[in-house]
Amino acid sequence: MRYESLRNAYGRQLAELGSIDQRITVLEADLGKSTMSCLFQAEYPQRYFQVGIAEQNMASIAAGLALTGKIPFINSFAVFASGRAYDQIRSSICIPGLNVRICGSSAGLSDFGDGKTHQSIDDIGIMRVLQNMTVLSPVDAVETRKMVNAMAEHDGPAYIRINRNELPVLTDEDAPYKIGQMTIMREGSDAVVFASGVMVSRSLDAAQLLQEQGISLRVVNVSTIKPLDAAALKECCRAVKAVVTAEEHSIHCGLGSAVAEALRKERIPIGFVGIRDLFGTSARSYDEILEHYGLTAQAVAEEVQDTLDLN
Repeated sequence: MRYESLRNAYGRQLAELGSIDQRITVLEADLGKSTMSCLFQAEYPQRYFQVGIAEQNMASIAAGLALTGKIPFINSFAVFASGRAYDQIRSSICIPGLNVRICGSSAGLSDFGDGKTHQSIDDIGIMRVLQNMTVLSPVDAVETRKMVNAMAEHDGPAYIRINRNELPVLTDEDAPYKIGQMTIMREGSDAVVFASGVMVSRSLDAAQLLQEQGISLRVVNVSTIKPLDAAALKECCRAVKAVVTAEEHSIHCGLGSAVAEALRKERIPIGFVGIRDLFGTSARSYDEILEHYGLTAQAVAEEVQDTLDLN
C-alpha cells in the first residue's frame, strides 16, 4: 500500500493554485515548514504573509484581504487555528460569510510527541458550530489535493484538518470530487461505519476482522463533516442493523454527533469510536498514541459487535 504526506499534498496544491489564480494568498503563523505553506512562499513570496505567532491577527488580516477580493488561506496547527482565533473567525469571517480558508495542520493526535497542548481533539466541534463554516477532513493525500481545489472555488468560509503523518492512499486520483460527498469504500450488509481521516483505514481493517467472524461491514468515508449529506447518510444505512462512527476526535461534537443528529428519527442503534472526554498526551509514535486512545481496527470491530448486540 502506498503512503503519502497530507501536509506535502496540501502545500504543493496551494503552490499549484497560486499559478492559476492570482487572488490566492497565504498567511502563516510561524509554522510554514510544518504546515508546508512554505511551498507556496517559495513560488509566490509577494502573496505570502508571515504574521508570527499571532493567529488572531492572521484571521483578521485574512478577513480584510477577502473583502478586497483575495482568496486567503490561513495556516497553523489545528489546535491554534481553531482555538486561539475563534472570536476573530466567528466575528470577522463567519458572520459576514467571507471567502477565507483555514488549514488546521497536525490535527487530532497526529502531533504525537508534543502532548495535549498541541493536539486538537475538539477542532471539528469548534468549527462545526460556526454558522456558514464548511468543515473538511480528508482521508488521504489524493483527497487533500482535490479538497484544496474545491476550497478555492467554494463560496464562504471553510476549514480543513490535515494529519501530520503519512497515511495510506485509499482514493482514486481520477475520481470526481465535490464538497459534501461521502464515499462508500467497502460494501457490507450487517452494519455500517461512518469514518473520517485516519479512521477510514482502521475501519477497513476492522471490516476484514469482522468478515472472519461472518459479519459484513460497510465502510463509508465521510470527509465533509459539515454540511453533512443527510439523505446520502440515510441511504448508506439502508438494510443494515447497526451504525458506528469512527473519528480521531472527541466523541462529543464531532462526526459521531453529526451522524447521530442526522439519524435522530431513525430506529437504529449507534455506537461511537473516538476520544472519550480526555485530553491528549505525549507518545513515542503515532500508532502508540492511537492505540492508547482506542483508535484501532480492533476497537472499531468490537464497537460494531457491541452495537449489533443491541438489536
